[in-house]
Amino acid sequence: MRFFIDYDNGERIRGWIVPDNPLAISRVAVAVDGRRVAEVESAHVDIVFKQNGWHSTGQCTFELTEAEVPDIAALPRLELYDADTNVLVYRRAPPAGLVSERVMLINTSIQPESVLQAALFPHFQQAHFGLERLSDEILTSIFGCRYVASALLAGAVTVPRYEGHFTPDIAVAAILLHDPYVEMATRMRWMKAQAPVASDPARAWRLGRFAEAAQFSTEYDYADLRSLKRFFRMMPEPAYYLLYNPLTRQLGTRLPDDPLNPGNSIVAIEILARVAIVGHRDYFDAFASTLFDRLGIEAPIPVPAPIPAETLALAERLRAVRAVESMLVFDVAMADAVTASLAKGWAR
Repeated sequence: MRFFIDYDNGERIRGWIVPDNPLAISRVAVAVDGRRVAEVESAHVDIVFKQNGWHSTGQCTFELTEAEVPDIAALPRLELYDADTNVLVYRRAPPAGLVSERVMLINTSIQPESVLQAALFPHFQQAHFGLERLSDEILTSIFGCRYVASALLAGAVTVPRYEGHFTPDIAVAAILLHDPYVEMATRMRWMKAQAPVASDPARAWRLGRFAEAAQFSTEYDYADLRSLKRFFRMMPEPAYYLLYNPLTRQLGTRLPDDPLNPGNSIVAIEILARVAIVGHRDYFDAFASTLFDRLGIEAPIPVPAPIPAETLALAERLRAVRAVESMLVFDVAMADAVTASLAKGWAR
């Protein structure tokens, strides 16, 4: 699915949605105060969509006026969703008090920074979270739809593939790194937590390739050092993919299955150097306050959710496993460089 908003002049909203099914006619759902008030089919044909091979007829453009949405000009807030996928296409909101910038918050942990996202959300007209779960077509539409100047985008995207959409002239990019050992422990505990889903044939598809990793994790006791060492000797490819230098993979490769080698670590460092605001979870206040200051947001700095004691304990055990050191060597180098820089000007 692809989409774009041409304009919203108050009395009329015009845009287009190209559905995944090239034979289907797209429908836009209109919501006001969380309640859906209308569902409108695309009524206009644009032959370019047919010529590009995106749609069989090109009937993908919609217009919303008083006829489709009563009192549309008087509505200060409304939201448009693709009726089939429920993806947010556009949000109208009063401009007063909003940040007039596009912000890309690059999540590097398997657990997103939900506290920070929640604190930023009220200050933007439009927001998209969990970008890594969306298709390439939808992601490209979100990044490319620049009609909305106030937008908060967040997710664990593969940065080299999409970096051109959030360069400094387009958006403010920010990234928060995590201690690699703590992140590995977080991912391993996530695998165990997902084991019931992986064992359920009706739900396993939600985990994709990581269903095998989740099932594998149930056979091992993370509290036992011998069991941990065996875990790293026997892990299947999906588990290895999830745990092997994930930050370097995210910053240094373009496709999910690209091989990871020392050259990718160089690419990752170069890309990290181009990100406007770089922080570390150990210096969360420094990162959040810098981001808020850059965006002109005058609000209390959020308090990060505490890292579970079980995760911290597992991270310490992982530091004693020799196999883990080689699996995180690239990530540790980047994280250490960032913390060394932050330590010069900030206290933990």
